[in-house]
Amino acid sequence: MERSTLARSAGYAAALLDPIYNRIREIGRTRTKIHTDDTRLPILAPGTGKTHKGALWVYVADDRNSGSQEPPIAWYRATMGRAGESVMTELAGFAGTLQADGFSGYNQIYKGGAIREAACLAHLRRKIFDVHDSQPTELSTTAMAGIQAIYRIEEEIRGLPPAERLAARRSRTRPLVRALRRQLMRQGNGLSRHADIAKAFAYGTRRWRAFNRFLHDGQLEPDNLIAERAIRGFTVGRRNWLFSGSLAAAERSAVVLSIIETCKLCGVDAEAYMADVAERTQNDWPASRWDELMPCWGGRLPTASQCARMSSLKAQSRETVRGRDYQNWPGYVKERFPIAWRERRRATSPSQEAFA
Repeated sequence: MERSTLARSAGYAAALLDPIYNRIREIGRTRTKIHTDDTRLPILAPGTGKTHKGALWVYVADDRNSGSQEPPIAWYRATMGRAGESVMTELAGFAGTLQADGFSGYNQIYKGGAIREAACLAHLRRKIFDVHDSQPTELSTTAMAGIQAIYRIEEEIRGLPPAERLAARRSRTRPLVRALRRQLMRQGNGLSRHADIAKAFAYGTRRWRAFNRFLHDGQLEPDNLIAERAIRGFTVGRRNWLFSGSLAAAERSAVVLSIIETCKLCGVDAEAYMADVAERTQNDWPASRWDELMPCWGGRLPTASQCARMSSLKAQSRETVRGRDYQNWPGYVKERFPIAWRERRRATSPSQEAFA
């Protein structure tokens, strides 16, 4: 099959997924905390043999670490160039906390006051570790030990409600953070500003208020690893495909990536889900019922009417599928949900079963 034919087919599929993609973006902007990150995205400049400097941005709303029952979602945006205006446009109307790295393009977003900055402690740890790995000193060893102690506490309180996380941070983490700051300030002042360890310390002291934000809100994370994990697969894949053929192709990729990553976060088989949604969309699924097709809506398992039709996806007849042990059928809802799925199935109405 010609590559152009495959590309057109992918484009048609992405267009069918557009309603779900746009709904994910709308829901994301209503959350109170969003993680964001970006990576380079070369975009082919036709006729020149060169590429433009594009960027792929990821936005993730995932509060499961603080015990939230809201379904996690993620979406991507492809842009020509890397500028803070892209994030401002995407997050128009959002009010809350943005967890991100120290990219200067974010600074204009925080000026209005509606969006608060929460910095990434993992970036500070990474900068200090790079120096420590090449030339370990007592300064870097002590700083790394302090940061590791903070993360050990975070591992213990992961999944607890925000109030309990906040109480633990105030009693156990805050003294460690204050000691770390005193070390950065005191020992950083005695170093040459050109020294690598001094640059790492300066990165921390300049953004200390943003680093300190998680001590005052149990919902926040100390770092931005949630967004970094969501974009890592793309950066690894970039070694194989090298660039996007056009901005439109990059935008289609962002749509498909958004659906796949949201399905992964919600424990849903992305291939089965996209095949089912694409079929329903092309068969004129009502616009008023897009929410029924979301990968995981309201923190609940999909009902039978929201579930992919296993017959078409597993090459089985409708009668055969209904006769199987439906709650353990692999592919759509992962096995960590079997009990809840059985309860959901028993409560399913006849009208919902018609979609199964």
